[in-house]
Amino acid sequence: METKQTLEQELQTITRWEQDQKDLWFWEKLGRLPFKVLDKLTPSIVHKKLGQLLDELGSYIQSGGQYLVKEEKILEKLDVPSIEQAAQLPLATMDRICDELIDARVTFAQLQGATTGVGGALTLAIDIPALLGLALKTLQEIAIVYGYNPKEKKERIFIVKCLQFTSSDIVGKKAILDQLTSFSDHHQQVFSQLQGWREVMMTFRDQYGWKKLFQFVPIVGIVFGAMFNKAFIEDIAETGKMLYRKRRILEKLSQLETGA
Repeated sequence: METKQTLEQELQTITRWEQDQKDLWFWEKLGRLPFKVLDKLTPSIVHKKLGQLLDELGSYIQSGGQYLVKEEKILEKLDVPSIEQAAQLPLATMDRICDELIDARVTFAQLQGATTGVGGALTLAIDIPALLGLALKTLQEIAIVYGYNPKEKKERIFIVKCLQFTSSDIVGKKAILDQLTSFSDHHQQVFSQLQGWREVMMTFRDQYGWKKLFQFVPIVGIVFGAMFNKAFIEDIAETGKMLYRKRRILEKLSQLETGA
């Protein structure tokens, strides 16, 4: 088991990361077009697909839906038979497996973005649910690596909050971090703050913004699709790793203090 000093140092690293998240790059600020502008520029087929995703995301929170992953392959990589035992692994082991999974998912996202960038708006409508599904799958796999079970509703709520965090502005990020500080004891309250999960899809569309509009141009969209999908999953994965890692470190510290 790690020492208290080592765990506290790792926690400080995450705290610095959280502080860095409370600001946006100038380019990101520039890219956040007003919703009315996006509404005019976004084809109806994309609006329709986003509307369908509202229902799918709601289904995911309630039951896991079509996005729920199986933990067997992740546990095999961790070389443990259960998620409960994964929670007892050294943090270094969790981090190593997590980084391997992230690398694989980012590569897949890049290829997916390039493929769906070939056909402009039509294939963009296919890319949107595929990218959301990949984001949810990536976050679930990260949860399992750090010893949390995405089959539990509270973990699916946490995962959706990670998704929301990635595409939120400064105020939103701070609010979500505050919510997640007491997540274990108040996850139902956090669930109510999702506002019927529509808030998540709106921030998801906001982050798509002008970047995905480049994919409306066939062939040119290959480059922008690959770049955007890669960056999107990198951001999602970094958020998931940091926030799940924080929870695991805090629980390990608590175990050391209680002698459990």
